[in-house]
Amino acid sequence: MVKPSQLLTIPPLENGDRLNRYEFERRYDAMTHLKKAELIEGIVYMPAALRFKSHGQPHSRMLAWLGIYEAMTPSVAVGDAPTVRLDLDNEPQPDAVLLIDEAAGGQSRLSEDDYIEGPPELVVEIAASSVAIDLHAKKQAYRRNGVKEYIVWQVLDQKLSWFYLEQGEYRELSADPDRILRSRIFPGLWLAVEALLAEDMRQVLAVVQAGVQSAEHGDFVQKLSV
Repeated sequence: MVKPSQLLTIPPLENGDRLNRYEFERRYDAMTHLKKAELIEGIVYMPAALRFKSHGQPHSRMLAWLGIYEAMTPSVAVGDAPTVRLDLDNEPQPDAVLLIDEAAGGQSRLSEDDYIEGPPELVVEIAASSVAIDLHAKKQAYRRNGVKEYIVWQVLDQKLSWFYLEQGEYRELSADPDRILRSRIFPGLWLAVEALLAEDMRQVLAVVQAGVQSAEHGDFVQKLSV
């Protein structure tokens, strides 16, 4: 906890600052008005105000999709823009995460001060386009730290990419013949991409509801309970 007497001696965060995670957190904690800042490969990024159609609405739709899965899957948790301590040079604040509880075999954990430490199983980012940091520096940081699945919704490009980690590299997940993307890590987490891009949330939610009623999801729930 930063004391009031210390605030005058702590430099503010600035875009482009090169810091380690500890100094980043010290400055971030002192800026109580700041809502979002990220440390990616040792560089500070502070996003501009977020627009509704290109970020706020897509963000809420991904949370609605993940929320259905969380509600039907014990020992799995959704996080909305949580701070994630990946390593000494990376402390992102992804738009959403889906993780398995540590007690059920998950690879991340909650610190004593209530931050995620280590890589969540699934990370979601909402990007304006393919030139965004989410498809470059962040993607490399997530890959190197072992985030098993990574979704980037490129809103302006009308494209969604779902990557899975295999032998240390990200490969793009392909849709099945029904044009549904199916998670390799979270059985039953199914995404109707075409419906999502067409803003048909009724179909998106119907598909994930079918996923959590599947036999593969039932087997996963049993595995988690053991």
